[in-house]
Amino acid sequence: MFQVKADVETQGEFVESLASEVRAARFANIDDVVAFVHWLDEELSFLVDERAVLKHFDWPESKTDALREAAFEYQDLVKLENKATSFVDDPKLPCEEALKRMYSLLEKVEQSVYALLRTRDMTTARYKEYGIPVDWLSDSGKVGKIKLASVQLAKKYMERVTSELDALQGTEKEPNREFLLLQGVRFAFRVHQFAGGFDADSMKVFEELRSKMSSTQAPAPPASDT
Repeated sequence: MFQVKADVETQGEFVESLASEVRAARFANIDDVVAFVHWLDEELSFLVDERAVLKHFDWPESKTDALREAAFEYQDLVKLENKATSFVDDPKLPCEEALKRMYSLLEKVEQSVYALLRTRDMTTARYKEYGIPVDWLSDSGKVGKIKLASVQLAKKYMERVTSELDALQGTEKEPNREFLLLQGVRFAFRVHQFAGGFDADSMKVFEELRSKMSSTQAPAPPASDT
């Protein structure tokens, strides 16, 4: 308590100058927000207890919280996009393990994007109120790029399934082939629904996978590209 009181008494001018910076802050893009939040957090770290000290001043708490939330959310999406786009299917891994890794990554992507979409309208309105850029939240922004990355993940999944199917030749292995084929088609349609379609390369791989269903009883319905 003594240290907090000391900060309140001696850091008033410093805090007020930061408050003015926050109120006046305007941003051209979300990267500017990330940089500003990084700078602000470094400045506030000089206080012994940020919350305890700032409550004694006219601090723009709501805008600060919105800036931090936007910066952290955007950085999380960037990390997610990087994970999806940089994913490499290790051919040395057993097929089952490789497919599980891709399935797990897709689940993380879906959960993050769907959680964002559920509150996007409300979040967008809140960010606009504080002059925070929101283009990255749109389907043509970072969200759209993550969806495109999921399409590439589906392509790798289908390629792995197709490769494994070619290796599973023989009547005695037909049940395994059918199960694997069903896995591949289900994954493909899940991504197709999530992303809103496939690109030309992924459609080509999907059609190759679909053509292998001629030996099954239930052929896959056609998928449309984007």
